[in-house]
Amino acid sequence: MRVSTRGDYASRALLSLALHASAETPTSVQRLAERTGLPQPYLEQILLACKGAGLVRSKRGVGGGYVLASSPEHITLGQIVAAVDGPITAGDFGEPHQNGACDHEGQCVLLAVWSEVGAHMRSHLDSFTLADMVERARGNRPARALLH
Repeated sequence: MRVSTRGDYASRALLSLALHASAETPTSVQRLAERTGLPQPYLEQILLACKGAGLVRSKRGVGGGYVLASSPEHITLGQIVAAVDGPITAGDFGEPHQNGACDHEGQCVLLAVWSEVGAHMRSHLDSFTLADMVERARGNRPARALLH
């Protein structure tokens, strides 16, 4: 799996909101762009997608901006990536055929494997919350060891 630039930027933006969540005041897109070094026009599009997915809320007008829609403990990297990139899959192979209805040799076996790989990727990304990332960013929790 490859996380897109949109997925990375969305994760960085929401992590920044989580790092400053105690302020409980909305963060403007301009301020968020300054803190993260992300381009403001692109960030606006990303935040709209995150809003549509229910990950952030916005407030208009003076003092407006974005806040997390729920606590950092309840927002996962999997949710963020899916909000801007769509469903997390190993590829566009479709679902495994049922009852051995394969059109070509080995097709059903591989469709099942790709489905398992996609499920594993979703599960792994969902195991990381914004709260975990905040703790790591503050140096309170070491990074997980890589799985072999």
